Amino acid sequence: MLELKRINAGYGRAQILFDFDLALRRGEVTALLGRNGAGKSTALKATMGLLPALSGEILFDGHNLRGLEPFRISRFGLGYVPEDRRIFTDLTVMENLEAGRQPRRADAPYWTLERLFELFPNLDRMRGRRGGSMSGGEQQMLAIARTLMGNPRTILLDEPFEGLAPVIVDSVARAIRELKREGLSVLLCEQNPRFARLVADRACIIEKGRLCHAGTLAGLDADPALRERYLAA
Repeated sequence: MLELKRINAGYGRAQILFDFDLALRRGEVTALLGRNGAGKSTALKATMGLLPALSGEILFDGHNLRGLEPFRISRFGLGYVPEDRRIFTDLTVMENLEAGRQPRRADAPYWTLERLFELFPNLDRMRGRRGGSMSGGEQQMLAIARTLMGNPRTILLDEPFEGLAPVIVDSVARAIRELKREGLSVLLCEQNPRFARLVADRACIIEKGRLCHAGTLAGLDADPALRERYLAA
């Protein structure tokens, strides 16, 4: 569904990704794991065109995304929820959701307001609340729901569990598992393997901008030396 091939990217003279490879299968949840600063967010930004890739290929369902503007990438059905959520704090829940609306896609789940409120009941109870008065967990739910209003086929989530209370972590994890049941492909960046275990089928590990491991979560759990080498604080 999504494949990054030998991607090199960075900020100015600071190169962050070095021949980075990653593959996301259709209908799969993959966790991109790594320490802080390993290059996880950079990989997502390069995929979405928010950061230009210096070289390599970014293929999404047969389309080469490299060099395209973010809004054009979004129109192919690739959704993105950044680490800092980026909701419109002066707009209400309903206004935020309407801002993310895109036409229905023949090859993707169709998300109505009613379906989103079933997925995130908390949002249903605060339709008229402004984004700036919501908790961090509520804002995360809103950010995901707003992206789903674009009816994506694949969604990129950057640290979706960061700073959330345990009860909100459970709600977000249930929502991600439901997205998988709907047939979406999900790539999430995460530092903590414990959170990845809640939702992911596979794990890829990035270290200093390079892919250094790809496999199942079970395989990662069975290899403490691997976890210690690449994921220990």
